[in-house]
Amino acid sequence: MIFADKLILLRKKAGWSQEELAEQMNVTRQSVSKWEGAQSVPDLDKMIRLSELFGVSTDYLLKDELEQAEHINSSNDMPSLKRVSMEEANAFLSVKSRTAKTIAYAAFLCILSPIVLLILGAISESTIGILNEDIAGGIGMIVLIIFVAIAAVMFISSGSKTAPFAYLEKEKFETEYGVSGMAKERKAEYKDLHTKNNIAGTCLCITALIPLFVGAIVDADNDLFLMIMLSFSFVIAGVGVICFIKTGIIWASYEKLLQEGEYSKENKEKPSIAAAVYTAYWSIVAAIYCGYSLSTNNWSQSWVILVTAAILSPALVIITNTLDKKSK
Repeated sequence: MIFADKLILLRKKAGWSQEELAEQMNVTRQSVSKWEGAQSVPDLDKMIRLSELFGVSTDYLLKDELEQAEHINSSNDMPSLKRVSMEEANAFLSVKSRTAKTIAYAAFLCILSPIVLLILGAISESTIGILNEDIAGGIGMIVLIIFVAIAAVMFISSGSKTAPFAYLEKEKFETEYGVSGMAKERKAEYKDLHTKNNIAGTCLCITALIPLFVGAIVDADNDLFLMIMLSFSFVIAGVGVICFIKTGIIWASYEKLLQEGEYSKENKEKPSIAAAVYTAYWSIVAAIYCGYSLSTNNWSQSWVILVTAAILSPALVIITNTLDKKSK
């Protein structure tokens, strides 16, 4: 019995149509039709995948002289993969769509958090004399801590909502019939909006420095005016970050469900350099910021450390992602 006949027999025994088998194999229905019509033969990776799906040996599939199926013990030979249903997939995409906004706005709050500290610090150092430096720094730090605390609650809340779906990012899985097709269709529909959001985010982040330059041109000696213009820069950059985060999370949710890009089955087997470096980076930044601020009590100027770190972080992400791709 040739491979094409064996495939037809196994598919019908499993109760699958050609479309359903194609869904499981991540190929087109035409590819399955060609296999069953003896017009082509799957490559080795696809043959192994067929062996796993039907629970038969690759020898049985490849050797025409073997008429009797040689079944393999999937529980011993390889772990069974979790199957994602259409209901789970829709729930995951829905949760990601909601939490993307929450996470984006939380990041926006973090970016805005030092604004009050900057403006009050400039007021205290000006000739206006409304506030002394200690009061200005104290109020500014209280506002900063409140903003960061609210953002932390939003981050934790979003994390708890998406925690049940963490396996989609870290583990290999299978999807039930129709799930991949649905995800591909919705990803294709979202592609234009994803591109527009990335363009808007890029333009906003690039133009965010314009208010600061305008302030320097108009009145470079007026610290209060400069801090106000810098605050406008923070707001513009924050809006750009919202665009990046919202669209990035939603786009990544489709890639996780389809196991594409950095969430492909191959990449899940290898550790991420980017994640480790990025975590270490912000841990070191936080340690330097806290150490310097506490030792010098110069909270009104130590914010520069965080701003500088934030400016450098995109370059770090690009470098580490490049290293990740080269290692994989």
